[in-house]
Amino acid sequence: MHHPVLIHPGFGNSDEPHWQSRWQQLFPYWQRVEQDDWLHPDCNQWVARLDATLATMGEDTVVVAHSLGCLTLAHWASQSKHRIRAALLVAVPDPAMPAYPPSAKGFTPLPAAVLPFPSLVVTSLNDPYGSPEFAHQQALAWGSGLVEVGALGHINGESGLGDWQEGLDLLEKLLQRQQIDTSFAG
Repeated sequence: MHHPVLIHPGFGNSDEPHWQSRWQQLFPYWQRVEQDDWLHPDCNQWVARLDATLATMGEDTVVVAHSLGCLTLAHWASQSKHRIRAALLVAVPDPAMPAYPPSAKGFTPLPAAVLPFPSLVVTSLNDPYGSPEFAHQQALAWGSGLVEVGALGHINGESGLGDWQEGLDLLEKLLQRQQIDTSFAG
């Protein structure tokens, strides 16, 4: 069985060297949320766009979110009637960190309820946007698994991860743990 995959980048969208963009090159049938404004994120607008996108994809969808995309998904889950299969949440940002983009509006307070789908939070030991302690706190609140992947910065294009095989392996393990068919064939 095929599960649709939806990529949700964070602030600024994911550039060409970012693993999310590279994954879309590897799996061209995966989709990406297209927000209207990647540099001035508004939580309500981002959640509405995510909801509209997921409404067309169905509840079998797996979301792969990075950074502010993770916060968007958490807010979406707290208010949407739609459901998804699972989510990989990479580099969850802490709005209290000095590096958090001041143009991002409405993402606090963060939802603290358990997410209604299986999820895995992936964190780096030296992420300037969110500490491992914050990631642990959010994973606990959201009922997510947690994996620390070493010192990879913000786990983005600047991290030099290429196709980030470790991330694909984590996604596959998340789906296997949930007894989900991991066939991504188009």
